[in-house]
Amino acid sequence: MPNPAEAVMPVASLKGVTKKIGSKTLVSDLTLDIPPGQIFGFLGPNGAGKTTTIRMMVGLISISRGDIMICGHSIKDHYEEAIAQVGAIVENPEMYKFLTGYQNLRQYARMVPGVTKARIQEVVELVGLSQRIHDKVKSYSLGMRQRLGVAQALLHRPKLLILDEPTNGLDPQGIRELRDYLRQLCRTEGTTVFVSSHLLSEMELMCDSVAIIQNGRLIDVKQLKAVGDMIIPAGETFFEVDNPEAALALIAGGLMKEGGVAVQASREEIAELNAKLVGGGVKVYSIKALSRSLEDQFLEITGGEGIG
Repeated sequence: MPNPAEAVMPVASLKGVTKKIGSKTLVSDLTLDIPPGQIFGFLGPNGAGKTTTIRMMVGLISISRGDIMICGHSIKDHYEEAIAQVGAIVENPEMYKFLTGYQNLRQYARMVPGVTKARIQEVVELVGLSQRIHDKVKSYSLGMRQRLGVAQALLHRPKLLILDEPTNGLDPQGIRELRDYLRQLCRTEGTTVFVSSHLLSEMELMCDSVAIIQNGRLIDVKQLKAVGDMIIPAGETFFEVDNPEAALALIAGGLMKEGGVAVQASREEIAELNAKLVGGGVKVYSIKALSRSLEDQFLEITGGEGIG
């Protein structure tokens, strides 16, 4: 019988992680839990410490202070056990361009015990490369190379997939395809995805939660709310009406704004409030979501410093 404590154990935990080079602190006292089964975003401006953090998570650079636990294993003290649970693309995926995509995957599979031909075919289909997997990588677009990199990182069925700025250089179609593959990955493989980016709009569309980092420090963690196929922060709903005063009298907790009334409401409550307004003789011209975007929230909590 599964232990309830294990069921909610974070896939990865960063505990007071600090990285110093000489007198310069690149990452300072970063403490963060990455829950299982999510696409977890790591958001911040260029130079905020995202890649440095990821390099520490995969053991490419040492940790000056603190520790990183992956599936309960310390990256400092039990590196092999910890890294066995990780698949990663740090910066750009590197492939042998004179080999085919399939040959690249076979080369990598030789280094990892237990990866079968069936598993290679499985990940090829998962990332949508079946039609081009036997073409040489030098003929691939950047988006295709990115997908091949994800396939390679998934071969050994990692619990945690780490992607560092995976949408860099991709066109809008490539970005959307990658986003769809990552969502499918969470659903079909149960893999947790930790993805860094400086693109606010992509974080909103892709992620279940977002950690915001600035100047090497964790600023905040935002839970994002799924609404249909979109993922947006919860916020207010605005009813544009002919008589805001009458509408305000009918809606408890509402706030009158120019042309109507704003109120915090769930999807079910919106329908009920609309019926209440119409039943009370108020004409409703439109209903609009006034959710603050992740960009609005980022600028608010970081004091207006932009993403670049």
